[in-house]
Amino acid sequence: MRCYSCSRFSVPVICKTCRENLFAPTMGTRKVGTLDVISFYKYSSLEALLHTKHKAEGYRIYKTLAKMTMKPFIEEFTEADDRMVYIIGIDEYVKSGYSHVALLTRAMKTKHSKPLHGALLAQNRVNYAGKSLQFRLENPRDFHYTGKAGIDVILVDDIITTGITLQEAQSVLLSYGVNVLFALTLADVQE
Repeated sequence: MRCYSCSRFSVPVICKTCRENLFAPTMGTRKVGTLDVISFYKYSSLEALLHTKHKAEGYRIYKTLAKMTMKPFIEEFTEADDRMVYIIGIDEYVKSGYSHVALLTRAMKTKHSKPLHGALLAQNRVNYAGKSLQFRLENPRDFHYTGKAGIDVILVDDIITTGITLQEAQSVLLSYGVNVLFALTLADVQE
């Protein structure tokens, strides 16, 4: 096999050299309404990898990215804060045989954190890619929550563009008495 980034021979989908040099996380935080959104990368540095999410190779790439980012983050977070926290992925629908967001949330399972797979699903399946803020506001996701009430959660998504989706998810969860601590994304489109 070859590294998806540099094409050198590599058993892992992203070789060690690329993981350490090209894809070392550069974390940043953006405030969206009342929600803090922590992103591991700028979108431009990860764009080619993110576009694989609905292709066969995307399964291995997203799983690798989750191990590089989400897993170490939650391990450090739960080491400092030993309360039980639940992980909720935004819209974990299966497409092309897997859910890319579910791969991110699955990597976050620890003794003190538990993913709630498929607990927050959009009823409106319209595609937001490349759409304006106005379009996103006029076509809300209409999330339906089926998880527990009265819990602490971390929201997870792959990309943040305008933040509308995360704000809508937070609002729905708050209506169920769920305390959203913050959100995690792989990449932030805002430079």
